[in-house]
Amino acid sequence: MEILSILIPASLLLGGCGLAAFVWAMKTKQFDDPSGDANRILMKDWDDHPKP
Repeated sequence: MEILSILIPASLLLGGCGLAAFVWAMKTKQFDDPSGDANRILMKDWDDHPKP
């Protein structure tokens, strides 16, 4: 039972760090890519042989 006194705060700290990283990424617009791969693959002028 003593290990829970270490694991619970550690898991809350790591979860908080992950949440803070996610909020930071959202505020700095890391996920905004209007012409990303999802849109590029649907384009009609697909280039099978891109330039090196």
